[in-house]
Amino acid sequence: MNNLKRNIVFTLFFTFLLSNTIHAQISSSEIDQLVEETMTKFNVVGMAVGVVKDGKVIHSKGYGVKSIVTKERVNKHTNFIIASNSKAFTTAALAILVDEGKISWQDKVKKYIPKFKMYNSYVTENFSIEDLLTHRSGLGLGVGDLMFFPDGADFTIDDVVSSFQYFEPQSAFRTKFDYDNLLYVVAGEVIARVSGMCWEEFVEKRIMQPLNMDNSYGSLSRVKDKGNLVTPHSTSKGKTRTISVCEDIINGAAGGITSNVDDLCNWLLVQLNKGKYGENLEKELFSEARQNEMWKIHTTLDADPNPRYNSHFRGYGLGWFLTDIKGNLNVSHTGALPGLLSIVELVPDLGLGIVILTNTEKGGGAANRVISKSIIDSYLGLDKFDWINYYSKILEKIEDEDDQTSKQVWEIVKSANSDHLKFEDYIGIYEDNWFGKVEVFMKGDKLWIKSYRSPKLNGQMFFYKANSFAIKWEYQDMNADAFAMFSLDEEGKAQSIKMKGISPNIDFSFDFQDLDLKRVE
Repeated sequence: MNNLKRNIVFTLFFTFLLSNTIHAQISSSEIDQLVEETMTKFNVVGMAVGVVKDGKVIHSKGYGVKSIVTKERVNKHTNFIIASNSKAFTTAALAILVDEGKISWQDKVKKYIPKFKMYNSYVTENFSIEDLLTHRSGLGLGVGDLMFFPDGADFTIDDVVSSFQYFEPQSAFRTKFDYDNLLYVVAGEVIARVSGMCWEEFVEKRIMQPLNMDNSYGSLSRVKDKGNLVTPHSTSKGKTRTISVCEDIINGAAGGITSNVDDLCNWLLVQLNKGKYGENLEKELFSEARQNEMWKIHTTLDADPNPRYNSHFRGYGLGWFLTDIKGNLNVSHTGALPGLLSIVELVPDLGLGIVILTNTEKGGGAANRVISKSIIDSYLGLDKFDWINYYSKILEKIEDEDDQTSKQVWEIVKSANSDHLKFEDYIGIYEDNWFGKVEVFMKGDKLWIKSYRSPKLNGQMFFYKANSFAIKWEYQDMNADAFAMFSLDEEGKAQSIKMKGISPNIDFSFDFQDLDLKRVE
């Protein structure tokens, strides 16, 4: 090939590469259009989106309003509680302590928290710090989350570390993935005991301050100026309304961080830079070796069968979900609290990071996924896909299931004849080993139930069938109404209560099924 032909071929080749690179990059204006369209479709009140690429922040912006009452606009500094995206901060905090030689991932939890007790002696003695982070304890999905769902309960860290002995394991130790929150709370306590400062202070001083996350906090109560904080919203029953912000729990290690997309872009960058930060990446938050451990699959999950991404593996690392998309590693996590949803997506091979925060329950989660997937698709050079329609259908199916189930239950309640019941046979105090006491009592001429330690769990009990009642909680920020099934003695007097959620899609943190309430009075 002569020089002229070679130059022509090279020119055409590099023009092709450049045109595809340009095509693959989504612009800020295109993100704006995508966000506005998605928010409208899913009835999202407020949102913020941050995108980093190749070591730079290329998009950081707020959309919509903080509250339908105040109408104040969301901006890139507007704070949201990021919920379970706090878990990666907890694992990073532990990684810092590992780098400093103060702990090992394989250290036993009992070394630092002697009162820690699991469901059998072998698991108790062998439960490691790594096990706190990998959702493979053998316990069921969301086990014990009723200690802080809904918020406002009075459980302490001592209650948490001693609670696990009372739960029935659902699988063998270290064999199956079942997402949990309480064990991350325990991990936060390990950090506190090793470092001598509370989890919130450690995360703020050792992670947020070095990364110039100047308007981020370990918990809501530590936010200095709440003037730029979003209000969460519910869209249940087709009506958008404000709901209360969740109160802080024992520590924020499972889901307590309050932050914004401007600050979180710095968090994305240190992740993509393998723990390095600073103007010339001369500083180190945690070592590359530690990141490799956090981004290694510790608990396997079934791979996503979606042929669009040709994924071959999926699992959980330390505070991160891991999979492959079109041959690229994908590191991600979501977060959810009543009316507050977040998503973080990293594609390290592309130098790409995305964070999206919303303040609207139900539609917010779908909107987050639509936007994150659309941005990732653009950088993968994939053809456009109608993610809005895809997630709209999923959301409609979930809502239809909820509506149909709830409608059937309350229609049965409405027509049920309770004249044969003696309410006095059900009245009494019942106690569960980890959740404490609940009381069934008369409020006027109605049968009610209330929790002693979680005051938002109180509501009227409606006769359903046989010895079962449907409970309509006064708390309605999330759909958590539940069945209560009584066991009676030979005289017809109630002796115990088992419970379960009414909705097939009830948030897993309402783990009513883990209660074993026995009559004590």
